[in-house]
Amino acid sequence: MTLVEVDRPADGVARLTLRREAKRNALSIEVQAGIADGLEALAADDAVKVVIITGAGPVFSAGFDLTELQASLGDPALSEQLWATSDRYHGAVLRCPLVTIAAVNGPALAGGFDLAVLCDLRIAAASARFAHPERTFGDVVYGPLHDLVGGAVARDLVMTGREVGAADALALHLVSEVVPDADLADAALAMAVRVAEAPADALRRTKAKALRRAAVALDGGTLDL
Repeated sequence: MTLVEVDRPADGVARLTLRREAKRNALSIEVQAGIADGLEALAADDAVKVVIITGAGPVFSAGFDLTELQASLGDPALSEQLWATSDRYHGAVLRCPLVTIAAVNGPALAGGFDLAVLCDLRIAAASARFAHPERTFGDVVYGPLHDLVGGAVARDLVMTGREVGAADALALHLVSEVVPDADLADAALAMAVRVAEAPADALRRTKAKALRRAAVALDGGTLDL
């Protein structure tokens, strides 16, 4: 079974589901490439206006695959592949010309937190939580979070690593809505259908304006964000 499943739940709406449930939807090289491939293919499809990104099971994503990351430290070829894939993946999500909605079905940690923040809109299940535990051993992606919540909150979250639950995420404007876990899929689809009421060309122009205004280096690598 593919680790990134694509389906079309409504007219104008596509959904990418991370299906690495046994590994808490960790962002391995294969998963990152699958997300980039999926978004690039959907962006070339004139019938698609909105993409929902979510995870299978109780976790949105626990971030990078730490086993793979550790192995790359002693394997230059693997390290090169990992970071090249990471740069492509982050760029594909950040620069996607379609409207993207993160349906955060549970914990979104480290790179999983980044994935949610890289999307245009976020809706969270009550069980969702957000944190940057990777701050204790490596760089944290900062720019997209700063663009979303401002410097004071972004610095707090990336420097202290404090965890915020769904209610606090709503108060901080990290997410625009919190719903019961069982209602998340329907609520995310309803949001996507509402967005898709607008003409495709208008949505793409609005997304392009948002990207131009974003205080994020759109052409940088992962660790430049």
